[in-house]
Amino acid sequence: MTAEIYGLIVREIPQLRTDQRVLTLLEASVRENVASMLHVLQHNIDLENVRAPAAAEEYARRLAQRGVPIAALLRAYRIGSTRFQDRCLEELGRSTGDAALVSAAGLTIADITAGYIDRVAEELVSAYEGEKENWLRNLSAARAARVRALLRGDRVDVDSAEAVLGYRFRQHHAGLVCWIGEADIGGGDLARLERATTELARAAGCAGRPIFLPQDESYAWAWLPLGAEPALALPAADSLPAEAEAGVRFAVGAVGSGVPGFRRTHQQALAAYAVALAAGPAGRFLTSFTEVAPLALMSGSIDLARVWVIETLGGLASDDGHGATLRDTLRVFLHENGSFKATAERLVLHKNTVQYRIRKAEESLGHPVGENRLNVELALLASQWLGAAVLRPPG
Repeated sequence: MTAEIYGLIVREIPQLRTDQRVLTLLEASVRENVASMLHVLQHNIDLENVRAPAAAEEYARRLAQRGVPIAALLRAYRIGSTRFQDRCLEELGRSTGDAALVSAAGLTIADITAGYIDRVAEELVSAYEGEKENWLRNLSAARAARVRALLRGDRVDVDSAEAVLGYRFRQHHAGLVCWIGEADIGGGDLARLERATTELARAAGCAGRPIFLPQDESYAWAWLPLGAEPALALPAADSLPAEAEAGVRFAVGAVGSGVPGFRRTHQQALAAYAVALAAGPAGRFLTSFTEVAPLALMSGSIDLARVWVIETLGGLASDDGHGATLRDTLRVFLHENGSFKATAERLVLHKNTVQYRIRKAEESLGHPVGENRLNVELALLASQWLGAAVLRPPG
């Protein structure tokens, strides 16, 4: 009976066709369950005193470790109990021709079998869920330990780390810091962050699954795998993940290669994260280190940065619509090397409008735009990314 039920389970449930060691454990589980059921029937053992067989509990734990759904295990018990009852009825039929006796005995066997399966299944589900939680916690701890060792620059077996993390280090990467500005009291923040990270990786055309490493309930580190691609194609604003509307924000480092690049892009993502935090709730969904590198390198004190921006920009530092228009125009003008024509084309304005705005910007600055140009450009960059955090309140 054990061999028959074992063969039926393996044949009917593909998820349970694992390696030979686990199949051997499955066979032992079937054997112990069949023996226990026969003992219960033979000796009229009260089901209250029945426990799940040791091999059955261990088999449930092994399935949890391998990520096999609990539904596959419960289906195996349904298949096994059905075949067990069929064999019992066949044996009853051979033992007596009394139909009433066969029917009564068959109903009793069905009731006892159902009660046994319910009791054992409850214990196995508990063992499965407990092992799954422990296994995932231990696996997460192992993954976190490998990543932290790499970030510290410890000597690490790269092949072993790749096996544990399921991620190739001999490729290009983009480091991410992701967080939720307003934590959800009801929980679920990490799941939202992981979904948003996966969607961002998909939108950026990544070559595989990213590493996602939670740091607390609403803050995580991640790395996007870019394969041989030396650049990260960030999605357009209108194709950003839906979680952007739910408060999820990202800071991303510049693309790096190999293990050194893995470390460097993470450090840059942390620096961009500092800039994003300084910007406060009004900050952007995604802050790129390549765009804010000068700010990231000088963002030790937001108070000092605010004073410096206001002193550098003068009247241009007003946090109002007029000031924003003049700052945007001046920033493009400086980027276009002082060309009124190129600035007008880029902003889709008349050349005379650009000239008027630059003249007004110079009046607000108190000096020509070419004077102290580097500081002015840095202050404009700070106002662009940090907004109200470094600007003079209106009025």
